[in-house]
Amino acid sequence: MIMESERFEISEAPMRIGTVRLNVRDLDAVAGFYRDVLGLVPLTAGDGSVTLGAGERPLLHLDGDPMLAPRDSRQAGLFHTAFLMSRRDLACWLGHVTEARVPLQGASDHLVSEAIYLADPEGNGIEVYADRAPSHWRDRSGAIRMKTDPLDLENLMQAAGAARWAGFPPDGAIGHVHLQVGDLEEADRFYRDALGLDVAARYPGASFYGSGGYHHQLAGNVWNSRHAGPRSEGMAGLGTVELVLRDPAGLRRTAERASRVGSGIESGEDGIRLRDPWGTTIALTA
Repeated sequence: MIMESERFEISEAPMRIGTVRLNVRDLDAVAGFYRDVLGLVPLTAGDGSVTLGAGERPLLHLDGDPMLAPRDSRQAGLFHTAFLMSRRDLACWLGHVTEARVPLQGASDHLVSEAIYLADPEGNGIEVYADRAPSHWRDRSGAIRMKTDPLDLENLMQAAGAARWAGFPPDGAIGHVHLQVGDLEEADRFYRDALGLDVAARYPGASFYGSGGYHHQLAGNVWNSRHAGPRSEGMAGLGTVELVLRDPAGLRRTAERASRVGSGIESGEDGIRLRDPWGTTIALTA
C-alpha cells in the first residue's frame, strides 16, 4: 500500500499537465462518456464546447464539430490521456466500470504504476492509473524501470475495501499524455531539446519524457504511426495539451530553447504555444 507521504506530488514538478483539448464529432456523446464513465464534472457548456473537470478545476476541454473527419489511428496525435488517482480510487473506479459493463482494452502493471485502458466513443485513448511509491520506480543505478506486465486485478480490487465510486476524486489529475509520433529522434528534438523535458525511460518504439523526477508527463511512440507526417486539418482527435510551469521564468527559458532548435513560437496573454512536428499544439502557461 502506498502511504500518502510516499506519493509523488504532481503539482510540485517543474512542469505538469494542465488541461487537454479534444476535437470531437459528437459532443453530447463524448461529454456524456467522460461524465458518466470517468466521473468528471461538467463545468461550462455552450457555443459547441464543454469543459469538464474535478471539483472546479478544469481538466478536459471538448470542442464539437460534426463536420470533422473521423480520427485516423495511424496518424500522429493522441495515444491516450492518462487520469491519475489514488490506488483506492482506482479500485473503486474499476468496480464502477465493471458493474456498468464498460468495455476495457487492457490492464497493465508498469512497475511505476498500475493502469487500466479504454477509449471514448470516438476512439480517443484513455488510461486510468495509480502510481506506486517513487521509491519503487528506480533500479540500483537510479534509472527509472518500466515494464508492461499483466495487472493483478483481484489484488487491486481489494484496495477498495468497503468504499464505492463517488466520481472523479477532487485531488485527481491528468498525470500524463501519451502521443503518437512519426519519428522518435524528431520527437526527442522537440520534447527534450525544445521543451526541456528529460528522457526518463525508453521502450522499443517509445520515449518517455519527465520533469522533476516523475516517470513521465509526456510520452511519444511510433507503434501505430511510424513515418507519419503532420496530421490532416479538419480531423477529430487531439487539439492541445497544456503544460503548466511552476516557475514563470521557465516560459522565457523554454522560448529561448525552442528558438535555438528552430521551433516556431506563438505568444499569448497567458503564455506561449508551440506545435510539435506533427501539428499537436503544446500550450505552456505558468
